[in-house]
Amino acid sequence: MHDFVNDPSHVFGQDKKRPGEARTFVVIAITATMMVVEISAGIAFGSMALLADGLHMGSHAAALGIAAFAYVYARRHARDERFSFGTGKVNALGGFTGAVLLAVFALMMTWESVLRLAHPVPIAFNQAILVAVLGLIVNGVSVFVLGDDESHDHGHGHSHKHDHHHAHDHDHNHHSHDAHHDHNLRAAYFHVLADALTSLLAIFALLAAKYFGAVWMDPVMGIVGAILVARWSIGLIRTTSAVLLDHQAPDAVVEGIRTALMDVQGLTISDMHVWSIGPKLYALELCALSSDGLSANDVRARIPHHLGVVHATIEMRHAAENAG
Repeated sequence: MHDFVNDPSHVFGQDKKRPGEARTFVVIAITATMMVVEISAGIAFGSMALLADGLHMGSHAAALGIAAFAYVYARRHARDERFSFGTGKVNALGGFTGAVLLAVFALMMTWESVLRLAHPVPIAFNQAILVAVLGLIVNGVSVFVLGDDESHDHGHGHSHKHDHHHAHDHDHNHHSHDAHHDHNLRAAYFHVLADALTSLLAIFALLAAKYFGAVWMDPVMGIVGAILVARWSIGLIRTTSAVLLDHQAPDAVVEGIRTALMDVQGLTISDMHVWSIGPKLYALELCALSSDGLSANDVRARIPHHLGVVHATIEMRHAAENAG
């Protein structure tokens, strides 16, 4: 028989507002305001440079909107029983979507730059430089807001006990989460960083073209920026897809569990899987053989809390059972 005590919510603190959520909304407000100003000015003064940059701002406002939606959706559906392990992976899904949009943005930058190399167009230098400087200032503020590393987001656990064969561990401990593991925040951060980089490279290229006649610098800097943005995108796609596809948890987490359990006398691990179910939140499935009559709860108690294992299913087999 099983001593079964179950908390069906599986929330893991995902119903709490994450620091990245408020910061993302601040940046959306800044970006949307700048978008409206540039589009309005472009229409009023007949400036294609201002209009184009305003539309570009709009595309990134949409990308940031996806990040904001992911935060709100994860929080509001945290107690939805249709999500077996809570809504933690919505964070990774938002980050993955943002990374794909970054890749599209890099391709568009490359295509436009190649066209400009093949078919140069007249540049209104003073106006273009003004737009680039304004963009750099706005995006610099946005980078500062999103990069303000105050994300000490705490997950609250609950104790689940399946004492005979299974143990679910949702400890009442706080697990700090840094910005690096908030994939949604990273995607938003890379979007505004890409904008800031584009503005910085544009200023450099435009000054070189204006004062030294190096008009080719403008499209070349566009290609350089596209390559850097593509690298960020690929890195973020790799990390977020690993979460979405239930890759094994980072080596530090897996080895931390193994090391802690290797010291338990009479315990032999036969099978173990650890995967991410949210930012710095992990689920564990463990099959083990005990020669000393250890229970699942005995093994569960040896798993270090700081590793972030908030859901553990442990199957214990005893030497006497195997002999039978």
